[in-house]
Amino acid sequence: MKKLMSLGLVLVFVLLAACGSDKEPVAKEPVATEPAVDVVTTASIVNNEEAFLNAISKDGTWIIATLNDLKIDKDLVLDGPFTNRDVAARKIALYEQDADKNITASYTLTAPKLTVTSENARIQGGTFVGDVYVEANGFQLVDAKVEGNVYFASEEFKASFDVSEKGVVTGVTEVK
Repeated sequence: MKKLMSLGLVLVFVLLAACGSDKEPVAKEPVATEPAVDVVTTASIVNNEEAFLNAISKDGTWIIATLNDLKIDKDLVLDGPFTNRDVAARKIALYEQDADKNITASYTLTAPKLTVTSENARIQGGTFVGDVYVEANGFQLVDAKVEGNVYFASEEFKASFDVSEKGVVTGVTEVK
């Protein structure tokens, strides 16, 4: 009888010890982690004014892709240093594309003024209605149209301006 009672007590003790906590055990050794990354940016796909304004800000993303026409009654500033493949770059994509990168839809962004302070910024694949003020090197129009003027803060910025074969500015392009 003593053996049976001792065995019962051991069994109860083992069961209680095993059910003591739902918490995961604390690791005794440090766990390897991924190295910290300063900034990771991806495309910001936008379809309204608030999302667009956030995306073009200095805290936004390197590429801003619209899903429809946007009319914004405020002056816009494309601001901040961003990179794509380790090169300074910023892009407002006014188009949609298919898996083969063929443009399937083009959009119009309308605003009184767009000031570009991001280096190597471009407007691609659609139409901007308003005036563009360029305050950085490397501004480009890639298969895009500006229905308005493009003003440059310096001769240097104007000299680095690049318009693709399908790029159009309906107004003047001058230093102001």
